[in-house]
Amino acid sequence: MKKSDEPNGRKKIVLITGMSGSGKHTAFKAFEDLGYFCVDNLPTALVPRLIEMTIASGGKIDKLAVVVDARLGESVEEFRRLFRRLRRLPFESQVVFFEADDRVLTRRYSETRRIHPLARNTSLLDGFKAERAAMSEIRALADTVVDTTDLSVHGLRQLISERFRDSAGSGRLNLSIVSFGYKRGIPHHSDLVFDVRFLPNPHFEPELKMLTGNDTAVVEFMNRFDETGEIIPRIQDMLEYLLPRYSREGKSYCTLAIGCTGGQHRSVMVANELAARLAREGIEVNLIHRDLHLE
Repeated sequence: MKKSDEPNGRKKIVLITGMSGSGKHTAFKAFEDLGYFCVDNLPTALVPRLIEMTIASGGKIDKLAVVVDARLGESVEEFRRLFRRLRRLPFESQVVFFEADDRVLTRRYSETRRIHPLARNTSLLDGFKAERAAMSEIRALADTVVDTTDLSVHGLRQLISERFRDSAGSGRLNLSIVSFGYKRGIPHHSDLVFDVRFLPNPHFEPELKMLTGNDTAVVEFMNRFDETGEIIPRIQDMLEYLLPRYSREGKSYCTLAIGCTGGQHRSVMVANELAARLAREGIEVNLIHRDLHLE
């Protein structure tokens, strides 16, 4: 995602759209937490009027996030007109499209027991299929596509915070370290992935099995082995080499994924230690344990 080249005082507008159940409303709440004035499910014809109101606010509203989705039944051309109008405004504007795979969407609808807007008289999978077809052109118009398949509610809120929080004057690349378990797949948004399954596994120690990499006993167990003391500084050295070069090339965000089998012990311990070491070097880190306690 490119940072705006405009002055930091410029108004910001984010249009949130995408698949039903993909996390748009979790994102909506995350934008509220970032100080955005948020409006849900607004017809596209009213978005320009809302923007005019923000201008008339005299600077009281300088960040705006609006959710529009398939429930409105509006045509692709109406979305196109809105997107074109946004591009002509003297604002920093972005269109963010959220999606997830059918398996995850089905689980989310099962948990919430909500009715899909396009599946009132058909199956849920048919509703997803119809919505993907209807939204395909809108997806192609988006500045950013966020796949939430592997993201928890916490992880998605963290992602929004990383990518949209104000960072005026920081000039720093936003680094996230994510621990995960390979049994649930590699995080889709990873830039760098390290496999630490070669390290001794506390899972097979009866007194450690029910603990996690956050527990002192697990940390002490892993620190007994030379491999642990070797891999962590090597990854740290690589990051300290890469991060300033990524920043120099205009990269704003980097996600480092550390994986073990279940995401409970080794990856958590290594991620914690890396985050602590980098913090001591003055590098800000967003630490996420994606699969912790999911076994």
